[in-house]
Amino acid sequence: MKRKILVLSCGGTIIMRKSVSGALKPPDEQEALHSLLSLEPRLNELAEFCVINIANIDSSNMTPALWDAIAIAIHNSYAQFDGFIITHGTDTMAYTAAALCLALQNIGKPVILTGSQIPGSSLNSDARRNMVNAAMAAIADLAGIHILFDERIVQGCRATKASESRLDAFRTVNAPDTARIGTEIQLAASAPRRHSRSPELTSGFVPDVLCVSLTPGTDPSDLEFLLENKRIRGIVIAAFGTGNLPDNFNAFFRKAKEADVPVVITSQCLHGMTRMSSYETGKQALDLGAIEGYDQSLEMLTVKLMWALKRCKPAGIGAVMETNFCGELDRKYLFHE
Repeated sequence: MKRKILVLSCGGTIIMRKSVSGALKPPDEQEALHSLLSLEPRLNELAEFCVINIANIDSSNMTPALWDAIAIAIHNSYAQFDGFIITHGTDTMAYTAAALCLALQNIGKPVILTGSQIPGSSLNSDARRNMVNAAMAAIADLAGIHILFDERIVQGCRATKASESRLDAFRTVNAPDTARIGTEIQLAASAPRRHSRSPELTSGFVPDVLCVSLTPGTDPSDLEFLLENKRIRGIVIAAFGTGNLPDNFNAFFRKAKEADVPVVITSQCLHGMTRMSSYETGKQALDLGAIEGYDQSLEMLTVKLMWALKRCKPAGIGAVMETNFCGELDRKYLFHE
């Protein structure tokens, strides 16, 4: 029996066309769906496809509400399909992957996010190859949320966009890739395999989270001003090295705690993890209530904070952020200090 794949279209470069001005923009919904189906007519030899539209957007316009819509659509149609493909713009794809990892925990079928760096209508586009490979991955002995570009399948819970132009645009942060694609898909030994358990739908995100990257000379009073904005519910700070901050941030952390605004610390380094107790500046921040991000990616920490804020009061956020739900956190790091 032919496998069945649900394709959820979320816009992105893969379906974009040049406007009169020469800039790329999404076409209308019907044209977008047609362009996906016509990328490679022989895809029907692999599986039976059903395509639905979630959002016809540039991924810069992706929102947590749309993450919910994607998760709910997959959950509601889960029994009807063998795998799922999400076509999506590259700029925020890693955030969507992180959100789906939290919203569809323990999913037993593959959910493959893909797109293209070059518009699907261009002769040299990578769209066709990515769609064919995504279809192969969607019917493989694989489970979980993953991003597929070029020869790489990366873990959705640890994905980051590493290049704005390379065809293999994404990397897995602090962990091996899920698979490599050559003449066939070569799954890593650690890649999750299909299982019969149904996923638990745990969608819902509070979008009012701000990310700040420190630079030498950053004035903490600028961040203290943010605490006066009652709409900001959480802050992620990309600090130096292992999670170090200037000494003059102590007052900011005190005020953040008083304002019930959780502050999560990550590293500006692409690889490695925070070790905030290693240096006095980091240890002071921890003592004043900062939450350590450890080896989690910036995208995951940001989305996870949004997810945690939907589920618990500020006092409980730290415990959620330091819990591994879907492979995003290597717990052994918690015992290195």
